[in-house]
Amino acid sequence: MDTLTSCQTNSAPRGGHATIGDVAQKAEVSIATVSRVLNQTVKVSDDTAIRVHRAIAELGYVPQAAARNLARRKTNTIGLLLPDIASDFFFPILRGSEIAARQAGFDLLIAIQPLEALRGKNDANLLGSHNTDGLLVFAGDLDEETLAHLPGPDFPMVLLYHSAPQGSNITSIVVENRNGARRLVEHLIEVHHCQRIVFLRGPDGNEDSQWRELGYRLALSTHHLEFDERLIATGGFEEAQGRAAVEGLLRQDIQFDAIFAGDDDTAIGCLSALARAGLRVPQDVALVGFDDMTPARYLNPPLTTVRAPTEQVGREAVQQLVRRIHCGQAEPMVLLPTELIIRQSCGCK
Repeated sequence: MDTLTSCQTNSAPRGGHATIGDVAQKAEVSIATVSRVLNQTVKVSDDTAIRVHRAIAELGYVPQAAARNLARRKTNTIGLLLPDIASDFFFPILRGSEIAARQAGFDLLIAIQPLEALRGKNDANLLGSHNTDGLLVFAGDLDEETLAHLPGPDFPMVLLYHSAPQGSNITSIVVENRNGARRLVEHLIEVHHCQRIVFLRGPDGNEDSQWRELGYRLALSTHHLEFDERLIATGGFEEAQGRAAVEGLLRQDIQFDAIFAGDDDTAIGCLSALARAGLRVPQDVALVGFDDMTPARYLNPPLTTVRAPTEQVGREAVQQLVRRIHCGQAEPMVLLPTELIIRQSCGCK
């Protein structure tokens, strides 16, 4: 008999899963003997044990207790999906997540996957139920369709810096972007009398950027300053894009007295572009950022920014995910406060 025919003959009975009786019949032993082999309650001969285990493997038999455990398998592992770890922004998230996971008795499994690679994948299952009990996702600018399939509607999941799709059973951890940005821009207007303030957007579709722009617009409106589309450019939350954006504004001879960079990475790029153009910060142009990453305080001049509780985002995300894993429910959204940090780049002493 050739191998293919043998595999077909040794397959599980038609019409359903193999039973313990099927295993006993194939191994030519009693059901009681199969039970003894599985539970190791009574010693059986090596030859008998081999025949039983071979029959189990060939029939694909799964004992009922093992099937139940598999159905509700716990790995004591939490997955964390990030787009990269090159930026200083992600280190506090990693630290907060790792500490909280360890305190809750979970291991943390990290996967680096560019967000672009996930778009349009309806079957994306990175760090899914095959090796984790739940998943933390830095969602960035992922669309709702992609989020709804990471990794499935019933798998415990928490989104970082992104609200959950409507109707989903997903928790989201976000920071107070709008009010933080509004306070920052109002400081430029009220204290430093800035009138033409540039805003550098983040990546297209990024929720943090959208809320920060709303705060920027609200501050202008409150102080009766006209919104000027020419003062809006894209910094992409990246140093290089921030530098390029400012260089573009300067080439167009657009007049401005302050820049609200979308984040601190972008602000670093702005600082470089202004220095190349012979413009001083803050004497010629006030500059502010968002996030309060570690380098912000060491820039020349030190950067006025909004402190986002990045490490706390990681801790809170794990705590909510553990609640969802153990209890089946958690807060639908956690909004963490931000804090205005005044340094010298805005013109303050």
